[in-house]
Amino acid sequence: MPDPIDDAKRALRAELRERRQLLTDAARHNAETGIAAQLNALVDELGARSVTCYLSTRAEPETRLFLSEAVGRGIRVLLPITRVDGLLDWVVADPDADVTEGLLGIPEPVGELLGPIAVGDVDLMIIPAAAVDRTGMRLGWGRGYFDKTLGSIQGCPPVYAVIYDTELLDEVPRDVHDQPVTGVVTPTRTIMLAPVGR
Repeated sequence: MPDPIDDAKRALRAELRERRQLLTDAARHNAETGIAAQLNALVDELGARSVTCYLSTRAEPETRLFLSEAVGRGIRVLLPITRVDGLLDWVVADPDADVTEGLLGIPEPVGELLGPIAVGDVDLMIIPAAAVDRTGMRLGWGRGYFDKTLGSIQGCPPVYAVIYDTELLDEVPRDVHDQPVTGVVTPTRTIMLAPVGR
């Protein structure tokens, strides 16, 4: 039986993916610089010493400049590693570490695996998204890894999704398992959308 929420999510993801593919290299580079500046300012504002982030793919706003700068200034950054059970392990970011293709065909760092509970003591979570709405509801890419992670953390720290400016929408389709985020970081601004701790 068709699920109207799943159908709406699939259609919106396809539209967003196509828009991202149309971006020029110059637009991607400008976005990378803007995102690094916004994320660095957010880390400073929150006084964060330990954060999660992710290795972006070509289809995502670029996070690597931020990762390099954060590690360079002594911020402990945890990067996700996908597991077959739908949970995430974590690795401490190291600019010299090798990168391999993960379970889902996306880039993941090579390093000592920390279990899912490693995120229990971070000060800030920086996560990917396809889009976020003005209430803080996040539309992911459909595999549920971050929804499971966010739903399992007691006393969750602030969670910010990295998106392009046009991906902050009035509303995204939502299901019962979907988890909201505290705010979004785009190439031009950082916006708080929901209370910390959600």
